[in-house]
Amino acid sequence: MKSSLSHWVRAGAVCCLLLGPALSPALAGTVKVGAIFAVTGPASFLGGPEARTAALVVEKINKAGGIGGDTIQLIVKDSAGSTEKAVSFAKQLIEEEKVVAIIGPSTSGESMAVKKVAEDGQTTLISCAAADVIVNPVARYVFKTPQKDSFAAQMIFEEMRRLKIDTVALASGNDGFGKAGKEQLEKLAPAFGITVAASETYDSKATDLSALVAKLKANAAIQAVINWSVVPAQAIIAKNMRQAGWRVPLFQSHGFGNIEYVRAAGAAAEGIVFPCGRLLVVDALPAGHPQKALLGQYKSEYEAAYKEEASAFGGYAYDAMNMVAAAVRQAGNDRAKVRDAVEGLKNFPGVGGMFTFSPEDHNGLTIDSFAMMTVRDGQFVLYQGK
Repeated sequence: MKSSLSHWVRAGAVCCLLLGPALSPALAGTVKVGAIFAVTGPASFLGGPEARTAALVVEKINKAGGIGGDTIQLIVKDSAGSTEKAVSFAKQLIEEEKVVAIIGPSTSGESMAVKKVAEDGQTTLISCAAADVIVNPVARYVFKTPQKDSFAAQMIFEEMRRLKIDTVALASGNDGFGKAGKEQLEKLAPAFGITVAASETYDSKATDLSALVAKLKANAAIQAVINWSVVPAQAIIAKNMRQAGWRVPLFQSHGFGNIEYVRAAGAAAEGIVFPCGRLLVVDALPAGHPQKALLGQYKSEYEAAYKEEASAFGGYAYDAMNMVAAAVRQAGNDRAKVRDAVEGLKNFPGVGGMFTFSPEDHNGLTIDSFAMMTVRDGQFVLYQGK
């Protein structure tokens, strides 16, 4: 299974790169879906699981007879996290491949760059990135599956208020996700009675943040740190804080939802608190939880196929691909009708939560799609407070 699926993803990408216009328009009996993921490069921990998950979903649908007998052709483009590549690939998928929809990109910066391409090309884009600005304000053809970063900020501040933490420091990566998160944190903090005593931005490629940690630690008023990024620096800042002997609580964004960050941070990850979707703690959910069966199914299928732990990031692609498939089942292989069908999805079960889209809401999730989590003994567990 593993080798065949990996080959399937590669074949889709090669097909797209080599055959190009020869496949346009879509062959009879084929539903062409584009995907833009950072399969390689610094954001591969996002795009890799997403590409593998999308292939898994498509293979399962095709083995079950496709969509009304039509086969899904997934055309994967590896952006390597580059906004320029993402834009170029989006144009190719829309103009040359004539895809019915695009899932991805993996990062917020890429998604914002591709947003206009999707709008101009009147092609549904279901982003796998989290920044609120991707869907706020609403763009007619643009949706996203990750929970809103404003929800994550609210969850963190609620817990801080409960813990009577009122003075914090912010640290964020200089990428699209980091910038969007920083904006939400600074905007929402006053409503929770929280003062942002320092707000620092670091290079997303940084390999050492000890100077930043020393600068923040020098301010004795700081009671906790919030780090917001989707880069290896999430582990680095935790390690640097521990090395400096700074024991204030460290909160992270939902971008921390990959066990590889915990492994990279080692003992320094213990006690980190963050909001995330419930995939990471599916085994701890009660039997009657409405997401438990779906989450368990995705987790077991992914881990059996790829021999690696499922992450929240792959879940974003799982939801996006299934949304496109559901829309095509309802509306047929027609771009305009697929857009309308996606916007009309109600109580759609996904890894991220129960989605209900509307003309005013192209994320479709509520704050209840998040749960607070922490790291205990090197594993993600539900956070019970202190």
